[in-house]
Amino acid sequence: MAEIDVRLREDVHDLGELLGQTIKTHLGDDFLARIERIRLGAKQGRQTDQAAHEALLSELHDLPDDLLLPVCRAFNQFLNLANIAEQYHRIRRRREDEPVGFEERCLTELFERLRTQGLSGEQLSAEVERLDIELVLTAHPTEVARRTLIQKYDAIALALARRDHDDLSAGERAAVREDLARLISEAWHTDEIRRNRPTPVDEAKWGFAVIEHSLWQALPQFLRRLDDELAAVAGPGLGLRSAPLRVASWMGGDRDGNPNVTAPVTREVLLLGRWMAADLYLRDIELLSNQLSMQAASAELRQRVGDVDEPYRALMKQLRSRLQSTRSWAEAALSTELAEPADCLHSIDELREPLECCYQSLLEQGMELIANGPLLDTLRRVNAFGLGLVRLDIRQDAARHADVLSALTEYLELGRYADWDESQRCQFLLTELASKRPLLPPHWQPSAEVAEVLATCRVVATQPRELLGSYVISMAGSASDVLAVKLLLKEAGLSWPMRVVPLFETLADLDQGAAVIDQLLGLPGYRALVGDEQEVMIGYSDSAKDAGTLAAGWAQYRAQEALVQVARQHGVRLRLFHGRGGTVGRGGAPAHMAILSQPPGSVNGQFRVTEQGEMIRFKFGLPGIAVQSLRLYTSAVLEATLLPPPAPEPAWRELMQQLADRSVAIYRGVVREEPQFVEYFRQATPEQELARLPLGSRPAKRRSQGGIETLRAIPWIFAWTQTRLMLPAWLGAGQALAEALAAGRQQQLRDMMSHWPFFLARVEMLEMVLSKADAGIARFYEERLAEPALWPLGERLRRALEQAVTVILNLRESDRLLAHNPVLGESVAVRNPYTDPLHLLQAELMARTRAQGQNIDPALERALLVTVAGIAAGMRNTG
Repeated sequence: MAEIDVRLREDVHDLGELLGQTIKTHLGDDFLARIERIRLGAKQGRQTDQAAHEALLSELHDLPDDLLLPVCRAFNQFLNLANIAEQYHRIRRRREDEPVGFEERCLTELFERLRTQGLSGEQLSAEVERLDIELVLTAHPTEVARRTLIQKYDAIALALARRDHDDLSAGERAAVREDLARLISEAWHTDEIRRNRPTPVDEAKWGFAVIEHSLWQALPQFLRRLDDELAAVAGPGLGLRSAPLRVASWMGGDRDGNPNVTAPVTREVLLLGRWMAADLYLRDIELLSNQLSMQAASAELRQRVGDVDEPYRALMKQLRSRLQSTRSWAEAALSTELAEPADCLHSIDELREPLECCYQSLLEQGMELIANGPLLDTLRRVNAFGLGLVRLDIRQDAARHADVLSALTEYLELGRYADWDESQRCQFLLTELASKRPLLPPHWQPSAEVAEVLATCRVVATQPRELLGSYVISMAGSASDVLAVKLLLKEAGLSWPMRVVPLFETLADLDQGAAVIDQLLGLPGYRALVGDEQEVMIGYSDSAKDAGTLAAGWAQYRAQEALVQVARQHGVRLRLFHGRGGTVGRGGAPAHMAILSQPPGSVNGQFRVTEQGEMIRFKFGLPGIAVQSLRLYTSAVLEATLLPPPAPEPAWRELMQQLADRSVAIYRGVVREEPQFVEYFRQATPEQELARLPLGSRPAKRRSQGGIETLRAIPWIFAWTQTRLMLPAWLGAGQALAEALAAGRQQQLRDMMSHWPFFLARVEMLEMVLSKADAGIARFYEERLAEPALWPLGERLRRALEQAVTVILNLRESDRLLAHNPVLGESVAVRNPYTDPLHLLQAELMARTRAQGQNIDPALERALLVTVAGIAAGMRNTG
């Protein structure tokens, strides 16, 4: 096993020592000694010391109720501190003798490769200019850490950076250590878990905070480096209005199965975005007003401000006034309906043009160095963040739109829309879309559910175009699903063509997706509504829950191939939107690998992807980390566009289809057909407890009744991650691959790994998740919580897990998992002494709270939630 970098190990040790001192001061020597005994017992138990393991179990079982919460908090806090140290280590100052990390060199190396392969500087610049990458921030029911605590963790990372200098004096080092001790003490004495379930507006504010505290700084830093690297190899750098990467959001717009997201909530979130954007831009303008004290100016600038001594400041003063007016209006409009006053900023150009005027004037007067300073950074923020910080997507289930049209057609005595076939529906929708008369009766009073859908459409119609992204249709399955939204938006008064995006989620929907888009693009009049671009969303979560990750991954790959072909036949530019999560079971993978494993032609300079919950924090929570993440995305999208992977050979496709067919049969045979499975899941995992905990604004289930099929993909994955069985990520795949090996396909599988990035990505994701699985911990949950009659099923599942591990080791020709990625392997191993006690404590707490029935001790439930948060921190990708 590779050793962790000595500086990272020192940071983890120092933070742990300071936490220990805080705990000792608060709870005494005996309590700290107890924590250390538990930690050492877990560590020795990992080394197959059975006596130590039994002693650990006895210690935890005998803990009195009043000690459970502080013990859980101690291990949870240590794991969070370890994560902070590891995150900071990724961006710490590099010594002269250290190699440059891949994140730092990926773009430069790619540019050089592209030039070597014959791409001219002008062509390379043009390809970078047309990049259209959009990261869509989404709320996450498993992001349990409070925003106030996250801010303290960020401050700890900044303190680590301050002391990362060899020339600090002893006094300076002591001062930093004192700051770290204070921050850790603040964190320890802060309630780390929110008391109440967050509202959708709370979630949106959390997303805005990520932009304010990280991406606001990171994005211009990233573009500055990209500009320099591009100019070095291509000549021309980025254009003044370049925005290769933007941010969108679902927070406050995703109403699929979430009754808490209403039209007023969406309006409030949009106004909050306007308010926060104006406030952030005002901070920039204040700084620019101080900086731009020059007198020499262009005739155009003089014409705008008149004959004044400091023309740049005069123009900044005008812009500041309009931003203040915008901020004041947005704040007031949160509590009452108010029309935008004339002096508000109504469009991005009204914000951008004064800044561009100053920029061009500075260039004209020979002050290029000043022009390319903070002023250019602000211009780039405007291009990326616009008037509202994020472009808000709207998401709603297809059935809700059909319900509106059924109610409407019945009211108008036209029949019942739900009873019509697809041809009748499309004919009706296209006719009404072409009609100049209104369809909605002015005095119609529909049901509350129908009225809510219509109210949402009216909110969309009243917003500036640049505040909104796409309207995503969950569970879409036909062309009429798209036309229905187009019609409802038209009737609400929308005057611009909003992107309406079908989301293909289940295995059947993915298989039929290309046929649906083919029909849609072939409908007379549809192209006039949408132009020459069509966006389609690929669902990863529900397809994996439906069929298992291997079959779902292959279905997603084939769906993309077919969609690319259909778009090419119709002369339409296809934009694929990837609904990935943080875990393998929901499509999660390192961004660079995931993008480069897509089918050839599917990226094409455009890439839209969801970023969820705790993965937002891990990938974008600190400016330096965010810059690395943005570089990886840009490098991968550009490479996948210009150097796409080869198409798979026919024999590989055939074997992949056989693996998918076999894996889905195995997966469904357990999840759907095993009569004890649902009961095992309910008893041996914290599924019941997760539904009670205040983790997110959205309910854990789409419907209150029913089995696994009603459960959302996130808690489905989350529950198995908490027990370390990680079942959704490997079930079916391991046995299918084992059978292929037994049939003599070993060499073919290794050839596929060597020459087909998609298949290699599948294997590497499996290996990563299997490295985090732990059959012993899963067995402990089972034996502590499940009826003995269910234990044989658990034993079968653990044997299947062992089979999956054996298969991956065979394919990788290795004797241990992650041999090719020792740093990740050590990272997992170093956390185990802290996650293991939390697993055991969680099972103990579940047993105690379940025994209490409906009268659960609040302190025990609190402790249980702390274990959920701690295990999530230890696993890093949870839902």
